[in-house]
Amino acid sequence: MTATPAAPGIRPPRPLWQRSALIMAAIAALLFVIEAVDAATHYNLDNAGIEPRQVDGLDGILWAPLLHADWEHLFANLLPGLVLGFLLLMTRRFVIVTAIVWLVSGLGVWLFAPPYTVTVGASGIIFGWLTYLLIRGLFNRDFWQIVLGIVLFLIYGSVLWGVLPTDAGVSWQGHLFGAIGGVLAAWYLAARDRRRAQANPQVPGVRS
Repeated sequence: MTATPAAPGIRPPRPLWQRSALIMAAIAALLFVIEAVDAATHYNLDNAGIEPRQVDGLDGILWAPLLHADWEHLFANLLPGLVLGFLLLMTRRFVIVTAIVWLVSGLGVWLFAPPYTVTVGASGIIFGWLTYLLIRGLFNRDFWQIVLGIVLFLIYGSVLWGVLPTDAGVSWQGHLFGAIGGVLAAWYLAARDRRRAQANPQVPGVRS
């Protein structure tokens, strides 16, 4: 079978890896802009973080992952976030996994973080991405996904200690519930794929 040439004047779509890299670059740029504005306003934006068990602090669930306490905090999250976010985009499950992790992590902080604190940072999202990528192969019964999970565990597994309360200045609640969100996302998507495969046995299931 010969390939159909693209219509004149129409660019062929970018490869998935290029689109994924561009999206993560755009997210990184957005975080830099937000942090620059935050620093210029003496970190007043951080007041929009999650305030535990305060009704008017619930909207912090939406904003907290976009805010960081300082530049050091942002840079600490940036490299693992770029790598894991890129890998997640390559699975074509970025939006739904991120949404589940974002909500579960934020609610966990709102319910269980110490009173009179404000929590900001993307580390809960990063823990959720990592956990999803680590275990999705088990739910999908996919050998290569399991292999990737093992490789990621060897590289990033040590950060999972962050789900334990080791540092008073670090939100282990966000880490723990982000990881729980990653597990829930892996379970939900695998179950959904199985239901779709059973409903449409002629259509091969897509595991990603």
